[in-house]
Amino acid sequence: MNKGLRVTILGSGTCVPSLERSSCSVLMETGKVSMLFDIGPGTMHRLLEAGSRVTGIDFLFISHFHPDHTGELASFLFANKSPNPQARKKKLTIAGGPGFADFYENLARTWPHWLDLGQNSVITEIDPETGKQVSDNDEGFNISFAPAPHQPESIAFRVQAGNGQSVVYTGDTDFCREIVELAKNADILICECALPDNIKVEGHMTPALAGKTATEARAGCLVLTHFYPECEKADIEGQCRKTYSGPIYLARDLMSFDLSGNKAGI
Repeated sequence: MNKGLRVTILGSGTCVPSLERSSCSVLMETGKVSMLFDIGPGTMHRLLEAGSRVTGIDFLFISHFHPDHTGELASFLFANKSPNPQARKKKLTIAGGPGFADFYENLARTWPHWLDLGQNSVITEIDPETGKQVSDNDEGFNISFAPAPHQPESIAFRVQAGNGQSVVYTGDTDFCREIVELAKNADILICECALPDNIKVEGHMTPALAGKTATEARAGCLVLTHFYPECEKADIEGQCRKTYSGPIYLARDLMSFDLSGNKAGI
């Protein structure tokens, strides 16, 4: 069985509508397990384009509660209840940071019955300060966490596959030591890069800060994502090169990376 990781960027955009970029979402697959990180508007459409089904997702991790990261959660759960031949037959674990249980309950009260997957779902909160991990010995992967300076519930994730290779997804974040440590020697760092260096806003990375994170973490390659329209007019790679000399990829929807071999391959 393939114990490596396959990573697909489902959404590389933001809350700003775009025909080219859906809102934030990343699919990671290892062995028989499929993990979705964030579920912004457009995720399910991109998931189908990537050859996956909503009922095939085993874990859904929410980095924080902003609509461009959670906007399709209700529709996703509703789709999983659909009475068709592709209906969900395995358990779905949905996890987010502090306050996620209340966030989910508010959705469930808005759409009574329609979102409840019964015994096929587990809703859980993650406290990144505890250092606890999600792991599966049979599939040989584990997921660790770090707090991210964006919202009180914000979390960054590190997925380590059975072959020892790893991918970090920051979600929305500003520069911080916790994420540098989480990303130490990661094969791929998927880092938000909301705006160019000259339009820095609190709680978000710029290209130079993303590059600094990758350099200090000694990441194997850097994937920049979460682009606002201002990024399309700027030399994002050039700005990132001020602080990082390794491989850089500017994310686009459906870009994928295969870590099943000895190194990341696009």
